[in-house]
Amino acid sequence: MGFQLQGFDLNAFVRETLAEDLGEGLPGGGRDVTSEAVIPADARFAGVMDSRDPITVAGLPIAAAFFRALDPDCTIEHLVEDGTRVPAGTDLMRLEGKGRAMLTAERAALNTVQHLSGIATLVRSYVDAMDNPDCTLLDTRKTLPGLRHLEKYAVRMGGGSNHRMGLWDAAMIKDNHVAVAGSVGEAVRRAREAGVAQIICEVDRIEQIEPALAAGATRLLLDNMEPPALREAAALVAELSGGRVPTEASGGINLETIAAKAATGVDFVSVGRLTQSAPAADIGLDFTSLG
Repeated sequence: MGFQLQGFDLNAFVRETLAEDLGEGLPGGGRDVTSEAVIPADARFAGVMDSRDPITVAGLPIAAAFFRALDPDCTIEHLVEDGTRVPAGTDLMRLEGKGRAMLTAERAALNTVQHLSGIATLVRSYVDAMDNPDCTLLDTRKTLPGLRHLEKYAVRMGGGSNHRMGLWDAAMIKDNHVAVAGSVGEAVRRAREAGVAQIICEVDRIEQIEPALAAGATRLLLDNMEPPALREAAALVAELSGGRVPTEASGGINLETIAAKAATGVDFVSVGRLTQSAPAADIGLDFTSLG
């Protein structure tokens, strides 16, 4: 079986990305004018994709799909697996195929693997900084439209875990929901009566914890609390729920603060920056003409 993610259509993603780059449907579009003009139709290229910095790799199977879409007969050798931490100068992939196809697919393939490896690398740095096997690093819904499944895949490759995938798989009650419902307890009660199984409730004050639990929250998100307050809140949740309801720290978490916040007894720490603003990894692809 090839690369598969539930809810993600790799073939459609590759097709639509290449169509955008080639200008399909636009006047004069549908072709790579530079490669057609400069590269002979029968030319063959060999290439090596490599890391220019220390990175955690993610996205190589997707990059390969771009080249295979334009040259089904190309040969591709994966030299490392996604999720691997590699030093600068590591060869990641070797490929050989039709020169025009290789050049046309190059930018889309590199953009994808650079972006996903950038996320995985940042996630790994947060996992290392947290240094806490009893606490799990989570992402958020702060993802680029159309790329959520890939970006959340990259989080997993970096050693993190996924929060809810979208608006459908868990309720997440935040301040705007509470404002309309009138209270934390009423908002949770409404979600429970609607038959929602997983109810994450955000609280930013200790006094909100007991009504949220009493109404049936299945996880409490402790928002923008400093370590002393997080420690008190996590202990109270454990006491009131008998240890059944997990807690999540969120807000104000960076590489400098994550260890202290994770050490307060919370089960999860969520960080929006993992997908929202991870810098692209420095990955190159150099081709050699085979004639």
